[in-house]
Amino acid sequence: MRTLNGPPLSLRRQSARPPPGGFSYFRDPFVKTNAYVDGFNLYYGCLKDSPYRWLDVAKLCSLLLSSHEIYRIRYFTAPLNFRPDNPYQRQRQQTYLRALQTIPNLTIHYGHFLTNAVRMPLAHSSPTGPQTETALVLKTEEKGTDVNLTTYMMADSLSGESEMAVLLSNDSDFKTPIEFLRS
Repeated sequence: MRTLNGPPLSLRRQSARPPPGGFSYFRDPFVKTNAYVDGFNLYYGCLKDSPYRWLDVAKLCSLLLSSHEIYRIRYFTAPLNFRPDNPYQRQRQQTYLRALQTIPNLTIHYGHFLTNAVRMPLAHSSPTGPQTETALVLKTEEKGTDVNLTTYMMADSLSGESEMAVLLSNDSDFKTPIEFLRS
C-alpha cells in the first residue's frame, strides 16, 4: 500500500498538512477512481493567501493520481452571499465555478450559507462584574457541503461506481466516513 504524503510542493503550507497518518491511501494502480473536492477547505487551506487561486482541479487529480483512471470529480462548495466588505468575492467565485463546469467529468454540488445574528464576547473586554461585554455579530456558517460530500462518497463507493475514492480536504470531520469506507 502506497501513501500520499501531502499535496505537491507548490501547494504546501504549514497549515495545510494532512493529519498524522494521513487519510489518502493508494491500493492498486489503474483503478476507476472518483475524486471528492472540499472546495472551501481547499481554498482556505491552500490557495487563499497564495497567487494560485485558479486551480485546475482535473489537472491536480491527474498529477496526483497519474496511474489511475479518474472517472468522476465531484466538487463541493456553497454559493457565496454578497458581502459589502468584499463586493466582488461572489462574482469571482461564480466565474471560477463556470470555468470548472467546462471540465467534462466534473460535477459541482452545492450546500448553502446560513447567517444568524448572535451575541459574542468582545475579544478585549475587561470583566467589570459578573457579565462579560458582548456585541451582536452576524455569524455565517457553511451548511450541507460536508454532508453532501460524505453522502456522495459513500453512495458512489457502495454502489460500485468507483473502486477508489480520493478526498481532497484537510477536514478531520471526514475521518469516520473514510474509516467506514476502508473497512
